[in-house]
This record gives sequence, structure tokens and C-alpha cells, in this order.
Amino acid sequence: MRKLTLAIAVIAPMLGHAASAEDTLKIGYIDPLSGGGASVGEGGLKTFQYLADELNAKGGILGHKIEIVPLDNKTNPQESLVQAQKAIDAGVHYITQGNGSSVGAALSDFVTKNNTRNPGKEVLYFNYAAVDPSLTNEKCSYWHFRWDASSDIKMEALTNYMKDTASIKKVYLINQDYSFGQSVRSDARKMLGAKRPDIQIVGDELHPLLKVTDFSPYIAKIKASGADSVVTGNWGQDFALLLKAAADAGLKVNWYTYYAGGAGGPTAVKQTGLDHQVFQITEGFANSGNKTAMDYEKAFRAKVNLSLWYPRAVNEMRMFKAAAEKANSIDPVKVAAALEDLKFEVLDGGNGIMRKDDHQFLQPIYISSFGKLTENEPFDEENTGWGWHLVSKVDTAQAMVPTTCKMARP
Repeated sequence: MRKLTLAIAVIAPMLGHAASAEDTLKIGYIDPLSGGGASVGEGGLKTFQYLADELNAKGGILGHKIEIVPLDNKTNPQESLVQAQKAIDAGVHYITQGNGSSVGAALSDFVTKNNTRNPGKEVLYFNYAAVDPSLTNEKCSYWHFRWDASSDIKMEALTNYMKDTASIKKVYLINQDYSFGQSVRSDARKMLGAKRPDIQIVGDELHPLLKVTDFSPYIAKIKASGADSVVTGNWGQDFALLLKAAADAGLKVNWYTYYAGGAGGPTAVKQTGLDHQVFQITEGFANSGNKTAMDYEKAFRAKVNLSLWYPRAVNEMRMFKAAAEKANSIDPVKVAAALEDLKFEVLDGGNGIMRKDDHQFLQPIYISSFGKLTENEPFDEENTGWGWHLVSKVDTAQAMVPTTCKMARP
């Protein structure tokens, strides 16, 4: 009897641990936590940890506590696959990633092959920021869902705004030399050419991703070109250092960007002194005017001490919960089916839908400018005293482009 009691005493904690592990829903966060993209990756990690805490405080997802598992990929596609396998080996069935479309393409392919080879052990890839259009076109996968607007959707909206700005005469394109940056340049050329054929493209530059430390030679070229406007998809240190060099050189042009609001971007914009001459296209922003979103922003900043760079991450996690509840399961196969054509009210207001044809989330998007704040705009960025101001809102119906996806379904 004494031996039996001892055995129970030893086994009981082990059983309790196993049950606890089974009750945990792990999400592998695969993004840069070191190297040139670390500041952006760390911000994303804090965002997802905040969202996990928020859901856990309300019972998690179907009673499962959410755990964010951070995995450093150094913005490298091959390293991302190593981290994805590590996550799967640790029992992760959901991964999320955003920084780098080359990484996104590698992960999408990896997850698709993994699920073909391992039926019953499927993994879903939730993409919150990798926006190369190919991911929901020729490279589309049933196992990949994207919550950010693709770069061509964003460029469609951005060029619709630019075409009505008569002062734009000469545009310079500067982008990172990988799939996303290449899509920004090609979409800008095509769409500006169709909508404003009178606009001259006076420069078209690609540079290495997260490797340039001094952008002054590039700024000198922009200055010499006579450009009045620059279009760039640069993010992270590549945007901050680009604008810092512009400030040092006294370059005074308008900037049309995707990611000026990321880490270091607002500080660099303030240094240029370009009051409301830097524009950004996003799915939401701090001073959007939507009370629910602005209340959320206030609570987020108070706890995380960061701006909410990724309203789409809020939409992603909330839709994950909604899909699991619709399926009454956290099985990735059932969650994937429930996500298709799922309609959802987004954080900043308005309806979005996860398009079944290609797993691209369609939602309202905003163009905002950065500069001095009005009395109805409470949020500044990076303690600059400047913040984002609404320029234009594009409703969901106008914020979509066709897809060429021919999805293979399980």
C-alpha cells in the first residue's frame, strides 16, 4: 500500500502537467528578434503576447489557454523553416509571421508540404504582414491566410489618391530588393501609368534588404532627379535610415509609404520637418476617429508602451477565436474551413471578409498623413508630438483586386 501511495504521488503531478500542456494552444511567432529587423519583430511579439493575455483573461479559445512561442528567424527564409520545424516538433499547429514576403513564401510552401505528408498533424500559417500579391495568387495555399491587405490592394488605393493630387509631376521609386519591394515598384509603375500617364518616373531604385547603413547616396540621386514625390515600401531600419538621410540632406518631397509608422519611422519623419508630407496606407491607425479602436489604443499603449502598429493582428486573433467557436474545435483543418468567407467587424470599424477564393482578408483601409496634431487627435508617435491624421478612407468594396489563385483543397 505504501508503494502504491508513493507511485500515485509521483504520477499525479505528471498527469496534471500533461493535462495542462494539452489545454494550451500554442502559436509559433516566427519573426526577427535579432538583426536589422529586430525592433519590428519585438514590437510584433509584444503585440501578440498582449492579444494572448487579452483572450486568456476571457477564457482563451474554447477553454484553451493561448501561449505565444517566440522563434527568431533573423528575417531569413531558411532560418524560418528551421524555426517552423522546431515549432511543429514542440506541438505547435498554428504559426504566425509578417516581416518579409520571401519568408512568407517559404513558410507557405513548407506548411503546405508538411500537411500533405502528415495528414492528421496539419499546421495553419496566419500571415499578418507579408504582402507580396503572389501569396494569394500563383503561390496561394489552402493552409495560408493573410490579414494584411496585399501590396497591390494598397497600391490601388494609394494611386487612386495620388492621381487626384495635381501637384505630383515627378515620382521616384525606392524599394527593398526582394519580392515585396519588387511588387511595390511594378504596381506603382503600372497603376500610375494607367491613372496619371503625365507623371514621370524619374528614378527606380532597388537596394539590399536591411543591409544599408547609409542612405545618403540614394538621397543624393533623389535630390538630383528633381522628384517632387517618393513612393517606397521600405520598412524597419530601411525606412528610418532612409528618412534620416533625407533630413540630413534637406530633401523636401512628399513621401507615399506603406510602413512609415513602424519602429523609428515617426522619429525620422519628425526630423525631416515634413509636416503632413509623409503618407501611409494601413488598415487602421491611432487617430482614426473610431471610439472603440481609440479606446483600445489607449489601453494597449498603457500596458505595452508601444503604438498599436498592427490592428490586423487584433483582427487575426479575434477571427481565430470566432472560427474555432464556429467549428467548435481547435483542429486546424476545421478552423481553416470555418475561416473561409468568415465576415467580421474589424477593430477600426467596418466589415471585412476572409475571401474563400484565395484566403485574402478584405477590409477598409486608410490613407493618413503624419504631422502636427489637432485637438481631436490624442495620440502622438514615439514622443515626437506629431501623429497620424486621416486623409482618406477606402471602404471594403473599393479595397479589393481580383485574384488568379487556383487553390488546391484537401
